[in-house]
This record gives sequence, C-alpha cells and structure tokens, in this order.
Amino acid sequence: MRTNRIALALVASALAPALLAAVPASAADAAPSSVTVTAVAATDDPGTPVDEMSEEELRAAIAAVLADPDSGRGVEREANEALGGTVEDMREFLKTGYRLAQYEDDKVAVVTILGKPYAGRRVTQEINALLDAPTPEKLRTWLETGYRLAQAEDDRVAVARILADPTISAALRAAAEDVIDGTPEELRYFLATGQYEVDK
Repeated sequence: MRTNRIALALVASALAPALLAAVPASAADAAPSSVTVTAVAATDDPGTPVDEMSEEELRAAIAAVLADPDSGRGVEREANEALGGTVEDMREFLKTGYRLAQYEDDKVAVVTILGKPYAGRRVTQEINALLDAPTPEKLRTWLETGYRLAQAEDDRVAVARILADPTISAALRAAAEDVIDGTPEELRYFLATGQYEVDK
C-alpha cells in the first residue's frame, strides 16, 4: 500500500540527522540543525515534502513512528499530541518535534546508563563528555554505535582483572582468555552470564 511505504520512508528520512552524525565529528558539527524531510513512496518517486502530504499520509507516518519499539516516552508523548492536534501540528512534529523528542529520550537513556553497575570508566567518561556539550546528533550516534564500543573497552578491562586474579580456576582462566579478544557482545555475555556458567 502506498501510504505504508510513504510512512516507512518518512521515518527513515526523519532520522537523517542521526545518520549525518555518523560522519566524522567535524562534519557532523557543520551539518544543518534540521533537514528537509520527504516521504518517498518508491525509488522512481522523488518524494513528497511533509508540507505537501495529505492528512492521511501524515497520520500514517506518525503511526509508523509510534510503532517503532525503540520510541521512548518523549517521542510517544509528542507523537500522540500531534495526532490529537491539527494537520499543522502533525507537520511540525515530523519536521522538528520528532527530532527534539528523540533528543529528550536520548538524554534520559545516557543518564540511565550511568546508573548501571557495569558502567565503567570509559563509558562514564564518554557520557560526561557528551553531556558537557550535547546535541541530538551526538547523543543518537553514541547510543547507536559509541556505547557498544565504550562498553566493550570497559568489559575488556574487567576480563583482564579476572585474569589477573591468581586464585581463579583453570576453567575460568581458559574461558576469560578465550573471550578477551572477542566481540563486544561476547565480552558482555561473558561478564553478565558466561563466567558464572564455567566450572569453577
């Protein structure tokens, strides 16, 4: 259905500021604070600017945002408020409100991460640096890619501490040696679960 394709394409294009932040920081800082959001129904369709979308297309696009399981409370609140408002309220949400609401949710997310018991030195340093001069793009990029890498660095240090303990069992030592050069996901699993499954 054309409306569904428009909605999905609009969501992707609405996230363009976050994608811009995936380039080096100097380029991200130079990026405009907002982008022109369009809905593309198909590859041969140049796209429908939000200002030209029908009410049905606007509602479908906002519904797609609400259907995203990663949408936080701020996004949900603003999206529902836009749906209950005028056509212009819906346009404003898609052009600027979505980005600002996502920024609100992302700030909550990074502060929540600071409270996690496994938030180590690197994660804490990076979050504090982000909060010193936050932008929507920097926070979104860090949550999508930077957090994983910073957590892996902290987890690798934690595994090294396990290996430095002369009293650990041979089985635990072997498991730690096997995972220390692993992926971020393998490191996190080992520290959260795997180390306790090893025959000690």
